[in-house]
Amino acid sequence: MYTGIVQGLEKIIDIQKGDGFISLVLSNHQQFFNDVFIGASVSINGTCLTVTKIDNTANQVHFDVSNLTLDLTTLKFLKVGDDVNIERSAKVGAENGGHNLYGHIEGTAKVNSLERHGETLHIDLEIPDGNIKYFFLKGFIGLNGCSLTVNRVDREKNEISIDLIPETLRLTTWKNIQVNDQVNYEIDQMTRTLVDTLENIHQHK
Repeated sequence: MYTGIVQGLEKIIDIQKGDGFISLVLSNHQQFFNDVFIGASVSINGTCLTVTKIDNTANQVHFDVSNLTLDLTTLKFLKVGDDVNIERSAKVGAENGGHNLYGHIEGTAKVNSLERHGETLHIDLEIPDGNIKYFFLKGFIGLNGCSLTVNRVDREKNEISIDLIPETLRLTTWKNIQVNDQVNYEIDQMTRTLVDTLENIHQHK
């Protein structure tokens, strides 16, 4: 379980190809992984991944990513030297300043347009595959691991808008976002359950 409050960035040091998976080797420059253990879950660009190897000598941590996860997410586009958003699993009893995220990515949304307002950034995103029905004004979305508020929903265009504050831009990969980029998105599970239940009731009337 995650909160969508990204702690900061780490770098991709190496990408190793396996049979049906890849291993991402990440730096530990910010000491996020000092107390990590094999089998621990970490959100990388919003995707829940498992620690498979810890190299204390090189100060690096390895994560395996299945081909299925690569197909669904932007992790397939990662290159050596890229920064990624990091969030460790939420600890029970800790403050949650975001909303509950599971790191189960639905797919990728496309950045349709960007607009800077002073130090803030307004972004319009296209939600694919008929999933716009799960988004509502002032509801939540998980985007590249960040818990963000939906500030506009256009169901005809399958588009939502978000607004990023300077702190989010400073701490995350959003500072480098460009039009036509793909971003990992996660649907709020409570909203999905509600929408699907109501849809189901309506269909069976």
